[in-house]
Amino acid sequence: QVQLVESGGGLVQPGGSLRLSCTASGISFSMYGMNWYRQAPGKQRELVAAITSAGSTNYIDSVKGRFTISRDNAKNTVYLHLNSLKPEDTAVYYCNGKWSILSYWGQGTQVTVSS
Repeated sequence: QVQLVESGGGLVQPGGSLRLSCTASGISFSMYGMNWYRQAPGKQRELVAAITSAGSTNYIDSVKGRFTISRDNAKNTVYLHLNSLKPEDTAVYYCNGKWSILSYWGQGTQVTVSS
């Protein structure tokens, strides 16, 4: 059974930081490209950051320089470090793993940026 379990969300003030974690089980984690998506109320889900199996990373423009995606294959875990958070970063953040035609999702973790 495949599971992706996110953690680390919460309420943070503007300018603050969070670290999201996503731990996978039931897959050959090191082979998967791992992604973080987010969905704000009333908006479409968008890809925020991606890391390939080789460790190459990519980000949407609005988070470049503020968010960092990384992975620890020994722990089957992908991270998203969120720095300099803004109210517009408020969303449910989802972990996604992709390999070939396979794609798996976590349940999401809420990030709320508010004073």
